[in-house]
Amino acid sequence: MLKRLTSIPWNSIPVKLVLGLLGITLPLIGLLLYNNSYSVNVIHSQVAASNKNLISIYMKQIDDQLTEAERHLAGLTATDLNVQAMAEPVAEDDYVLARSAVYRRLTSDLSVYPYLDGFYVYSLARRDGVEAYKGRLTYEELEGIRRTMNDEVSELAKRPRYENVAWKVRRVGGEYVLIRLIRDGGLYAGAWVRASTLLEPLKGMRTGETGAVLLVDDRGRALHATRSLEAEDLDLTRGFRNYYLSGRKDDYLIVGESSAKGGFSLAAAIPDRSILENLPYLTRAAGIVILLALLMLPLGFFALRQAILLPLRRMVAAMRLMGEGNLHIRIDSSRAPDEIRLANRTFNTMISKIQELKIHVYEEQLRKQRAELRQLQLRVNPHFFMNSLNILYNLAQVRQFEPIQEMTMNLVRYFRYMFQSHPSLVPLRDELRHIRHYLRIQQMRFPNTFRSEIRIPEYLETFALPPLLLQTVVENSIKHAVKPDEPILLAIEAELDDLAEEPLVRIAIRDTGEGYSERALADIREGRVPVDERGEHIGLWSIKERLKLQYGDKAWMECYNDDPHGAVTELAIPLNADPEPKEGTDHAEHSDRGR
Repeated sequence: MLKRLTSIPWNSIPVKLVLGLLGITLPLIGLLLYNNSYSVNVIHSQVAASNKNLISIYMKQIDDQLTEAERHLAGLTATDLNVQAMAEPVAEDDYVLARSAVYRRLTSDLSVYPYLDGFYVYSLARRDGVEAYKGRLTYEELEGIRRTMNDEVSELAKRPRYENVAWKVRRVGGEYVLIRLIRDGGLYAGAWVRASTLLEPLKGMRTGETGAVLLVDDRGRALHATRSLEAEDLDLTRGFRNYYLSGRKDDYLIVGESSAKGGFSLAAAIPDRSILENLPYLTRAAGIVILLALLMLPLGFFALRQAILLPLRRMVAAMRLMGEGNLHIRIDSSRAPDEIRLANRTFNTMISKIQELKIHVYEEQLRKQRAELRQLQLRVNPHFFMNSLNILYNLAQVRQFEPIQEMTMNLVRYFRYMFQSHPSLVPLRDELRHIRHYLRIQQMRFPNTFRSEIRIPEYLETFALPPLLLQTVVENSIKHAVKPDEPILLAIEAELDDLAEEPLVRIAIRDTGEGYSERALADIREGRVPVDERGEHIGLWSIKERLKLQYGDKAWMECYNDDPHGAVTELAIPLNADPEPKEGTDHAEHSDRGR
């Protein structure tokens, strides 16, 4: 053993670092364990005190109500003439009238006491009683209450002196009931309340997902609970002077309050897991250990930090910036060791080559985008062209020359805008003028079913956006929403969102058709080309790519369905944007959205 100890290189940096780390972390772990235990006790105490106060307040309300009920029972036997008449030797008709009046009195008085379920008056001389109760009772339940009350009367009648001063717990049928009787000669007045009635207002008490509030008798037996906890094996016989943990794994915090009116108590069982779920002591322990280790060992790590850690940190930071798209970063390797310096030079050379390659690819993408946009302008939708000629032919047959002239001018202006050379951005006013010509042609095609509305503030008419961007969405809506036999409204709206970090112009194109299919919406949101039984639909996908190329992450497109039906395509474009494209690729815009 001694030979092994002497063979350890005690003067080496790794050994010293290990010894120093152990010398600091072991005491800190002990301190953290003690701190965690102390924190758990503090939280238990606070939660127990809070719930104890709530339980005590409610128990006092119950005791006050039960005391008031006792006063009421005593007042009945002492002051109510009809109640007294039930114990006197009166004629049968008078007794029946008195009994009926007592029933009405008890029924009326019962509404004043929300915690009571029923009143009972019994005449020992007549061997007859009358009761009033809330809600509905089955015949078996009512008979059970009567037998229980009659048994209590028989027990009290045997005593030469009545000393009953508490509410008693009795089991009636399948549930527990609290009963109180007051004797005045041969007359008995009583009241009862179910255990479930007493717990009804406490069902909303926050006791966690698996906790509950219980009514417990003086032997620790659960009379009723807001949630069944029989499987948790709770010990409720230890009283409620102080809180304690119980359950199969001591995983429930028990607090309670005993009643001054009888042998029963209110208790709350709160799962320990819900109490401690927000105690992040493991994270704190790790942070404290790391922080103290770094603070106590600066000298031991200083050389390692200067030789390796700082150069590696600079390299990692440069790699992160490169991952974010910054290709202008370079690593200064003048103060690094030879190995790190070689890695830095290689890294800088690699970034320079990647930057040159990206420039070449970017220029090629721009050329491709301009060529595809030009191709889109030169391509005429054959269905649109043939439908337009068919409309002109039909109008010529019926010699409607004014519609022919209007149709012809709209077609001329439509194709003139399509074929002309556009800059990278055009005013919204010009784009909407072109769309109005297209919409007028469609209205002449569907005169009875298709309507359109354009609501654009005047101050946004000079806003610049990529050409033919809105045209793709409008053509898409016409193609998929308009039907010859159903009325359709297409609306174009725009507004300025000046609450964003950078002011945005939000343009929404809405129709009242069937809306997008769920599959198409999922594909568009996830950046995929929508595909269904009709093939690929890249119209809206190409718009997203075009916005990304033109504006980067500053512009976006969102597609969703309106309520109750209809498709909505919303575009958000920066108000003051750089007219040059940012990054990405673009594709020809086809008028399809994949419904």
